[in-house]
Amino acid sequence: MDPKHKKLLRSQRLFLAEELLVDDMIIQYLYQEEILTESHLEEIESESSNRKKTLKLLDILPTRGSSAFRHFTQSLEKDFPWIKDKLLRLCAEDTECPPPPFTVQCGVPDHILPTVPTMLHLNQLAARLGSEWKSVLLDLGLSSADLYRCCADNPLAVQSQVLAGLVMWTQRNGREATVRRLLHSLQAADIPPSVLQQVFV
Repeated sequence: MDPKHKKLLRSQRLFLAEELLVDDMIIQYLYQEEILTESHLEEIESESSNRKKTLKLLDILPTRGSSAFRHFTQSLEKDFPWIKDKLLRLCAEDTECPPPPFTVQCGVPDHILPTVPTMLHLNQLAARLGSEWKSVLLDLGLSSADLYRCCADNPLAVQSQVLAGLVMWTQRNGREATVRRLLHSLQAADIPPSVLQQVFV
């Protein structure tokens, strides 16, 4: 998720907990759009009050990739249009300077961006990712079940788990699994630019 959207949801946390009723329509829509998993639905539904359900949803959303904020606001369209309008207005009013283009930040040559990362690149990246690797792979479109499979198939080495997930992503997406797409997911997980410089430069 874009850091600006994370910040916005955090700043409106109490407002949303008071105003928003996390009913079936909202969480089922997010499930339909693959923002939430079945286990997320169970986590949310198990909370004892609507306030706690809303807070649980707000805990989960920032970890669910770059499109989570957009789908969340769309889920409010029918029953909570005023909340949607407020969130979008606040988002538009955020006048902080945007971060420099990620490709410039990372020093990745333009001609590399549209290419598919090589196995060497993926292996080097897998060796450098820390605890944020699951967030990166979820942002790339892998499911929780996919991550579980990567961990189960490679129980002894985290690097092998990460590499298995990255390879799965490239195999599924073919030519669309570009360095540019990978950079966006790394950016969403706040990966330091130095990591990318080591891998792609």
